[in-house]
Amino acid sequence: MMESEGEKMVHVIEPILSGNLPPGFDSSTCRSVYVGNIHPQVTEPLLQEVFAGAGPLEGCKLIRKEKSSYGFVDYFDRRSATLAIVTLNGRHLFGQPIKVNWAYASAQREDTSNHFNIFVGDLSPEVTDATLFACFSVYPTCSDARVMWDQKTGRSRGFGFVSFRSQQEAQSAISDLTGKWLGSRQIRCNWASKGAGLGDDQQSSDAKTVVELTNGTSEDGQEKRNEDAPENNPQYTTVYVGNLAPEVTSVDLHRHFHALGVGVIEDVRIQRDKGFGFIRYSSHAEAARAIQMGNARMLFGKAVKCSWGSKPTPPGTSSGPLPPPAAAHFPGFTAADLAMSDVNLL
Repeated sequence: MMESEGEKMVHVIEPILSGNLPPGFDSSTCRSVYVGNIHPQVTEPLLQEVFAGAGPLEGCKLIRKEKSSYGFVDYFDRRSATLAIVTLNGRHLFGQPIKVNWAYASAQREDTSNHFNIFVGDLSPEVTDATLFACFSVYPTCSDARVMWDQKTGRSRGFGFVSFRSQQEAQSAISDLTGKWLGSRQIRCNWASKGAGLGDDQQSSDAKTVVELTNGTSEDGQEKRNEDAPENNPQYTTVYVGNLAPEVTSVDLHRHFHALGVGVIEDVRIQRDKGFGFIRYSSHAEAARAIQMGNARMLFGKAVKCSWGSKPTPPGTSSGPLPPPAAAHFPGFTAADLAMSDVNLL
């Protein structure tokens, strides 16, 4: 059976479900979109004008906030709403990127006020609510998951919260999933501080009568504490390396990380009797890449574990690149011999 041109268009422009949507959200009957991170200078008539480009509007409501407003746009058909999400999400209005997504009734999210919330940090930029929920939904009592977003940039803040109906399963998730890979990073889990979690965005009462969407902004201080976390603090430039074999020396460790080629190494220290060491890089970004690339790589038969050092690099620390490490010595072989053996093995 032949599809109409309109049906083909819907298939082509269908947006990927992402952002702060309830688990299991079904957009098949939606005709309304949520608009977040709206610049205070944007008026309701301007919002109407911008979104009318996607199709005829049934209604438009702007909820003004001092720092960042939000609103809802209702279309007569789903195709127009779909087009608005695809074409207007990220559009700059007065230099501020708006967030456009499906709107939903608040009742579509389970009330998690009495549930057990855990904090999940070190999230990759591409992780959404749906991704986070999918990761933790292996636990049957997982009820919701939300990533916290930066209202100014529209980007993830790198952390979120997950709710559980069962305290025991929440504890199991903390124990089992800390250090597991989600996207391009290893996540870390802990109990959320009191008051932090999934109800952080308190919208005005006049919005309660219409569909609403939680922005995922934290007002309780959790966000401020997170800014001091190693992954967000540029003063952290040292990598902790654990699970080292007893025979690993500082030269071995230097050579191992030098081979990664992620940046300038300024210091190498090792505690051979305790099986760990530290590598200090010249910048926070280089250390971050070393953690990502160096974690779980084999060194003397053991997979090393990489994470941030426990303390930031003190301001004024004397710095300078270490000389390149000495090449590994293979008795009886020259570099030419090794190169030839590689060719013969191919």
